[in-house]
Amino acid sequence: MNHADFDALHAAMRAQVDQEFLPGVSTALMRGRDVVDRFCYGSADREAGVPLREDHIFRIFSSTKLVTACAVMLLVEEGRIRLDDPVDAYIPELAARQVLRAGATRIDDTEPAQSPITLHHLMTHTSGLSYGIFDPGSLQFQAYRQAGVHHPMQDLAGMMKVLAPLPLSFHPGTQWEYSIASDVLGRVVEVVSGESFGAFLARRIFEPLGMADTDFWVPPEKRDRLCALYIGVDVLDPTKPGLLRADDKPYPGAFLSKLPRESGGGGLVSTLDDSVRLIQSLIPGGPTLLQPATLDQMFSNHLPAQLRVQFANMPPQPGWRFGLGSSVRVASDPGTAEGVAGEVGWGGLAGTLWWINPRLGIAAVLMTQRYFGFGDPYAGEFNRHAYKALGY
Repeated sequence: MNHADFDALHAAMRAQVDQEFLPGVSTALMRGRDVVDRFCYGSADREAGVPLREDHIFRIFSSTKLVTACAVMLLVEEGRIRLDDPVDAYIPELAARQVLRAGATRIDDTEPAQSPITLHHLMTHTSGLSYGIFDPGSLQFQAYRQAGVHHPMQDLAGMMKVLAPLPLSFHPGTQWEYSIASDVLGRVVEVVSGESFGAFLARRIFEPLGMADTDFWVPPEKRDRLCALYIGVDVLDPTKPGLLRADDKPYPGAFLSKLPRESGGGGLVSTLDDSVRLIQSLIPGGPTLLQPATLDQMFSNHLPAQLRVQFANMPPQPGWRFGLGSSVRVASDPGTAEGVAGEVGWGGLAGTLWWINPRLGIAAVLMTQRYFGFGDPYAGEFNRHAYKALGY
């Protein structure tokens, strides 16, 4: 490791803020479990002139999925569930699924599913479920919106009832599609544990790890630490500088009150320190949240060779496969850091991201609040500089 390389990383992140691509950014790099670099720069609230601190709270959206995957695997380790169990063993509403026919132009143009959805399908986003967010104009987008699948006043049990009559996009196990699978898994955790999803996470993950600021809402006494949310001036062109305030995303008052929905796919808020604590608990070198064999299983590719990670309206992601709850990089992509193969990670809708490279024994966390920023160039910039700073 070279201090000049850390300086280069910091300079690159400062530039992202100074050029108005990010409002502020807070990062941590780890070698093994040791945090070898922390960086914090920019604003938590640009309009109010509040500088970003390491204790500020971020909406982590889909970074929540790692927590959900850990919750599921805790139950697997205890023998209370198995990954090849059909989901309808726990959620009867999801039995006897219908699947949209190829080329369907109506939501009711369906055929019976060739196999049930399993927990493994849900963990790998191969269940046939959709998200109803990222594919405007599709039959599923319209159906999910009309049914109110994502309504925040609906708890996970109610969500399953709304989801039950909607068809799958494909037969389970035959394709990859990013979906609400983690919300379904959250309901499985509730059914098996007999607790609310939030109560299970607090008891089994947040409290043991000391993640004091991670929850499904921000209580009034912590409200002054919640970062403002921003969006780029042109969502379709992330290279265009400029930020607009977007605190009303994904709906007015989001994260400011305790609502029935505890989304396993995108409902948590957290801090840099809490996120680091979670990542450290998944790295060998001390007591881990999950057994080493479980971590190996989670961080291995589970997709067959013919399946690729591909988001709606976007090209396939070369070199990406999927493990249990996160992506797995099986080959270096053009423009990425050398040695990235073996990296597992994911990010959130407002730009947070995490990754662990078990092969190299390094990890990183980045926190920011740019809505729809998860695929923007700063992520690749951070990755390249982080690997170099860590000696790769």
